[in-house]
Amino acid sequence: MIQNYIEKILRAKVYDVAEETPLDFAPNLSARLDNRVYLKREDLQPVFSFKLRGAYNKIASLTPEQAANGVIAASAGNHAQGVALAAKKLGIKALIVMPKTTPEIKVKSVKAYGAKIVLHGDSYDDALIYALELVKEKGMTFIHPYDDPYVIAGQGTVAMEILRQHNGDIHAIFVPVGGGGLVAGIAAYVKFVRPEIKVIAVEPDDADCLNQALKAQHQVELPQVGLFADGVAVKKIGKEPFRIARQYVDQVITVSTDEICAAIKDIFDDTRSVAEPAGALSVAGLKKYIEQQGIHQQTLIAIDSGANMNFDRLRYVAERTLVGEHREILLAVAIPEAPGSFLKFCKTLGKRSITEFNYRYFDSQMAQVFVGISSSGVEGDRQQLIEKLESDGFLVTDMTDNELAKDHIRHMVGGHGPSNLNESVYSLQFPERPGALLKFLMSLGSQWNISLFHYRNHGAAFGKVLIGLQMAEAESVAFEQCLNELGLVFQQETYNPAYRLFAGGIAK
Repeated sequence: MIQNYIEKILRAKVYDVAEETPLDFAPNLSARLDNRVYLKREDLQPVFSFKLRGAYNKIASLTPEQAANGVIAASAGNHAQGVALAAKKLGIKALIVMPKTTPEIKVKSVKAYGAKIVLHGDSYDDALIYALELVKEKGMTFIHPYDDPYVIAGQGTVAMEILRQHNGDIHAIFVPVGGGGLVAGIAAYVKFVRPEIKVIAVEPDDADCLNQALKAQHQVELPQVGLFADGVAVKKIGKEPFRIARQYVDQVITVSTDEICAAIKDIFDDTRSVAEPAGALSVAGLKKYIEQQGIHQQTLIAIDSGANMNFDRLRYVAERTLVGEHREILLAVAIPEAPGSFLKFCKTLGKRSITEFNYRYFDSQMAQVFVGISSSGVEGDRQQLIEKLESDGFLVTDMTDNELAKDHIRHMVGGHGPSNLNESVYSLQFPERPGALLKFLMSLGSQWNISLFHYRNHGAAFGKVLIGLQMAEAESVAFEQCLNELGLVFQQETYNPAYRLFAGGIAK
């Protein structure tokens, strides 16, 4: 069966529209990691993503009758642009269904290639369901973003180029995974031609559909996925990609949002280009693999899979990069509300730089500060600092891995609520489209009073909201049912230490 894919890859017609992208040596990463790191620059394709390869290969395989009826796709970004450009090149009409939350820059990019756009739903899944309905109604051919042999073969041409561009020893190739088309194509080709090379899949830790499927030995649909790396935010690995991956992928590595942000900076430092989160995923995995395995002087290749980054997201990325590089420690520290306490605290820190300091007077006895402190990045440095502070009498709570602290609390340290507030707190993922907030508030009606609200737009299809409501604990079931009916992803945060230390009511 793998021979069939090798033939399809060798015969792929991708170069009618796609380009053979360079395999660039990354000098800064290589020196820092003590390994030879190369980046496969798929961000340099005409649509700034590898997706063009698979889309064109599939559309070029259509019969004359299928081509005459046109093609349809569901996508919020890279696949949409690949299908639109491929269809334009072949003179075929294309209809792209995109979520209403798709940033305007991506909608305009697809329109510029001549495709017709239909905006439907708040998510990719909503767009997909509607696109499949239109397929039946209009008789058009659906171009799947990953679960199709021709798409997989088109993506496999990336591996063919890598092995032609670097014929020396290669320890491993790191591949980002969403639905699995790219990793399936690369694994099939590499394991046939150079089986000694490891193929390592990389996924966000909050969207690890391949990782979970391999553990279960069958496809698994995740109940929800994180949306930061939106290009790989897929709930279920494709059927055909999974069949190939379970045979030929050597390992799956999962990485955090902070680690992805740090990888975006790594790529920028070496190339002066800005990768999108999914595009930097494989570099984050490569760094983690080196840390776990302790390897040196090996040749490692990471796929820089795309650069369709919204400019507005750069603020959020920069904010999270230091933590992702293990160079910032975030702490909640209780300091006596007395002259000289802050001086003592600074003396305990020694020569470490303070990157952030948030404080508001609340209690005459004790001050609660939210502080960012520089770190060497060496393993154990964070724990050593905490132990030193505690030995000097400070009460410390580690916030470095607390998502609520990083997304909301650090931006809203302004005082506690009253002691009798009776507040329940939730974090929500909110669709970025006109009327979404009004619809949400109307659904709540006047049943509950909103006592806290903090919203952050970080340039993605979904924003992040922290909301507090005055309600009895027993009422939370009805409120959560309301959130489920609205289709919102949420998490109960009432007992999160970041909230309780800096914003919650304090019992007298």
